[in-house]
Amino acid sequence: MLLLANENENNLKSQEERQLALEYLADAWNSAEHDGLDRESIAHAALFAAIATLVRDFGEEATADVMSKLPERIRHGEYTLDRSIQ
Repeated sequence: MLLLANENENNLKSQEERQLALEYLADAWNSAEHDGLDRESIAHAALFAAIATLVRDFGEEATADVMSKLPERIRHGEYTLDRSIQ
């Protein structure tokens, strides 16, 4: 029971940390746009930085495996922010 409670607490902490990280990235993104950078350039830089970090931390093969699943996830709307759920 204690193990499950610790796992739930870790998952909540991880979700909170990811949300905070997303807020930091949104602030940086908004600052870059405010300074005149276009969205495509910002997105390219953000993707490059994210993928390079994953490769450094987990290796090329593991990162490639994760990246290979992205097209299907994108097609299923996991990254669409303005979609309506019915």
